[in-house]
Amino acid sequence: MTLIPSQMIPLGTLAPDFSLPDTVSDEEIAFTDIAGKKATVIMFICNHCPYVQHIATDLVKVANEYRSQNIGFVGISANDANDFPEDGPEKMKEYANNLQFPFPYLYDASQQTAKAYGASCTPDLYIFDANKKLVYHGQFDDARIGNGKPVTGKDFRTTLDLLLKEKPVPQKQIPSIGCSIKWKQ
Repeated sequence: MTLIPSQMIPLGTLAPDFSLPDTVSDEEIAFTDIAGKKATVIMFICNHCPYVQHIATDLVKVANEYRSQNIGFVGISANDANDFPEDGPEKMKEYANNLQFPFPYLYDASQQTAKAYGASCTPDLYIFDANKKLVYHGQFDDARIGNGKPVTGKDFRTTLDLLLKEKPVPQKQIPSIGCSIKWKQ
């Protein structure tokens, strides 16, 4: 398995709009449906990636903690379900229910949303401010499989806390790393 880093895009980039099916509710969800008044977190994740699995429980904790503070969350999987059936909508629904995702888990079958965001790996994590401008695109924290560091969400939490206090977010950001998005051939 090869580690792929996030492809950093310029801070200040506007969040692309999308409308994708939620695998849990079977409803179509748009960016405006999940946008928070203070910030919006877009997470490109999937079921099978061990790097997502490593932080998934803590992603749920962070979402549960910050949703009540006007921060919106959404998970999106763009993996090709033909080649990776464990990342298809039925399995996504099962995964979201098992982990009790407090956010929609959308399936990007066309992969156009992932491409619009410049997503390249799972997890690929973005935080947009109240004006839909990118303020963070980086790692959840410095915990990695096998490095012995605990998963805390430190980098993510710091950014969200700064946004809530209306303070500037550091410009230096460390890319997330994980499995590549499984693009259609």
